[in-house]
Amino acid sequence: MNQGIALVTRRTIRASAARLFEAWTQPEQLRAWWGPSPVTCSGAEVDLRVGGRYRIANALPDGKTLVIEGEFQLVEMPHKLVYTWRVGDDPASRVTVRFEPRGEATEVVVVHEQIPNETVRESHEGGWNGCLDGLERYFSAG
Repeated sequence: MNQGIALVTRRTIRASAARLFEAWTQPEQLRAWWGPSPVTCSGAEVDLRVGGRYRIANALPDGKTLVIEGEFQLVEMPHKLVYTWRVGDDPASRVTVRFEPRGEATEVVVVHEQIPNETVRESHEGGWNGCLDGLERYFSAG
């Protein structure tokens, strides 16, 4: 498998690991916060088990839809998720999300590995930071 490039993004959010894990894995919550602005989540399906699949539809400002899909490789509620990540016909990469308690908050750490090149890495970095912005807004709005 392609070793590629890795990217790490992190954000500390005032919510429990359990609540953040649910927001990341329940389709109705995902639709509420996912997507770097101005992208929105127009659909989400999650079969939360090892070997289960997920599918997230990103509605782009130009009217197109970008679908991200993959398979869960590890599910450790409420602390860790590992899954494959594929957009269209691109080669799959791997995402690990850790929810690490920090007092009354939780640090969300996203590690995206096997990225093919720096251009794609930069795009993912913007996307992940935008998603974490949305997740932070979702919890600060109550």
